[in-house]
Amino acid sequence: MTRGPIITTAPVRTASPVDSAFRRQLEGYGLTTASILYRMPDHPSFLQEFIWQDYDLFPKFPVLQTFIDFWKREIDGALHSIRVAHNRLITPAELRTIGAEFRLN
Repeated sequence: MTRGPIITTAPVRTASPVDSAFRRQLEGYGLTTASILYRMPDHPSFLQEFIWQDYDLFPKFPVLQTFIDFWKREIDGALHSIRVAHNRLITPAELRTIGAEFRLN
């Protein structure tokens, strides 16, 4: 007796209608860019630059602090300096709720 092919289906994931980056912006996160200068482990007199970018909260920058803690714990390059730029992409003036909707036929 021959059987046909066995067909299995994976569970279907429904995508969120709102992008996670947009949701974070609505929660007050802004685009944060950090220019990290660090010393090369083999040549400490040389500086190397690493650019880090993510959504973070001003002024405490908890996401950046987590990354810096990871860097200090796991990466051999000693930190020299960090420059941070931050910009909220969505401001309260750009996002308004609609109180009513009127339709004219």
